[in-house]
Amino acid sequence: VGVGLPVVWPVSGRSAAALARVAGGLAAELSGAGPVVDPAGVAVTLAGRSGFGVRAAVVGTSVPQLVAGLTALAADEPGTGVVRGVVGDSGRPVFVFPGQGGQWAGMAVGLLDSSPVFASRMAECEAALTPFVDWSLVAVLRQEPGAPGLDRVDVVQPVLWAVMVSLATVWESAGVTPGAVVGHSQGEIAAAVVAGLLDLDDAARVVAMRSRALRELSSTGGGMLAVADTAQAVTDRLGEDLTIAVVNAPASVVVSGPVPALQRLADRYTEEQVRTRMLPVDYASHGPAVDPVHDRLAADLATITTGPGRPEVTFWSTVTATPATPTDLNADYWWRNLRQPVQFQPTIDTLLSTGHHTYIEISPHPVLTTAIEQTAEHHDTTCTTIATLHRDQPDHHQLLTCLAHAWTTGLPIN
Repeated sequence: VGVGLPVVWPVSGRSAAALARVAGGLAAELSGAGPVVDPAGVAVTLAGRSGFGVRAAVVGTSVPQLVAGLTALAADEPGTGVVRGVVGDSGRPVFVFPGQGGQWAGMAVGLLDSSPVFASRMAECEAALTPFVDWSLVAVLRQEPGAPGLDRVDVVQPVLWAVMVSLATVWESAGVTPGAVVGHSQGEIAAAVVAGLLDLDDAARVVAMRSRALRELSSTGGGMLAVADTAQAVTDRLGEDLTIAVVNAPASVVVSGPVPALQRLADRYTEEQVRTRMLPVDYASHGPAVDPVHDRLAADLATITTGPGRPEVTFWSTVTATPATPTDLNADYWWRNLRQPVQFQPTIDTLLSTGHHTYIEISPHPVLTTAIEQTAEHHDTTCTTIATLHRDQPDHHQLLTCLAHAWTTGLPIN
């Protein structure tokens, strides 16, 4: 653990009362120990203890911070850096990879400096992207002078892909192996890497060529509109120019098409006090507006090959809402990934019905956790959603907090 970096103090008990007693005892023991206490040493000691069914953890950088968290646990009160949970029969989690929307200036830079696992995987992603882009991945993340910004689709999508692939490697290095992966739009490219269906080089080609094609469409007057309504209700209102692009949740849909037509739809919904939001994109993906780039993309992706996959990880396609095999993910699949609607909710529907109840969003900011929770509520079932990073929160602290959250639910954290 680097100097000044946070650590996790995990505690557990057979009941809430037992956990409170353990936390209170530790707080009393360590509160007067002064500077001789090494927070990392205590963390290692506590991590070696047996983990009982009622769990909690405190994340902090100093002994006073960590003891304050233990004191809050002992009193069953909220506390800074305190994470609580109960072990459930969750099985292996689903890794969820979103498309755009989670990016932010400075994202993941803290992990470049504090996580050797993350930095190493990012270097591999940068090497894979180099033949297809004229900018540096790390320079973009660090916002170095002359580096392009995240406002360009052909920059932000490859950068997000690299960040998500690298965050997944961090989770796996911590002992968490997914039982399934699901990607949303371009997030499927990162999911395919984690499932062993694409190597880094071919995945870098797909994300670079796909995003370059979208940039070509940015002058065609297209856009995308999020609507808080059901897919059927939205479909009933669409004219010839508009199409359903994404089904995220029971009442969360994205429409794709020309901006004037989208604005007319938004105005109708505003009159009915239904929430809409124009997405910050200047193209209309997942619809017929992308047809002009079909031949170009097919040629760019003609050479990709698929790997054998990992037997323990199932790739769930949001193009078909079914599991995909290695032979499915050819160049035509990645065209359909861009052209067809994103069937995110139907995919989560099936995952929930087949016993998947723990979802870890692998992203720089949670984008899909609410949609997953809404879908679970629609099924009258419960699920656990865990994020990874969070916009404008210190990366290392946030990552450890999410790892601690995972441990409190019973996932095996190394």
